[in-house]
Amino acid sequence: MGFQPHVRQEYRHDRQARQPLRQRMIEDMTVRHFKEKVQKDYIRHVANFKDFLGRSPDTATSEDLRLFQLHMTRAMSALQASIARSSRSGSFQRDA
Repeated sequence: MGFQPHVRQEYRHDRQARQPLRQRMIEDMTVRHFKEKVQKDYIRHVANFKDFLGRSPDTATSEDLRLFQLHMTRAMSALQASIARSSRSGSFQRDA
């Protein structure tokens, strides 16, 4: 009977094999001494970009990036407007 990797090890290996760009980003950020939280934030933002594109981010064009930035700007504006409306309507009242 040969060595049986732990299920988590198998999953981690499979996940990394399917995501070479993600692994490369992590390695590059580690070499540059990025803190763990910063690395997680970068990975999350790239995942959001991937979801927006519907394909791997390494296939993105400069126009794809411009459209994503525009999308994020509009989304943030809508969120800020929603928060402002909620605060004016008293949804965020302070405890007395």
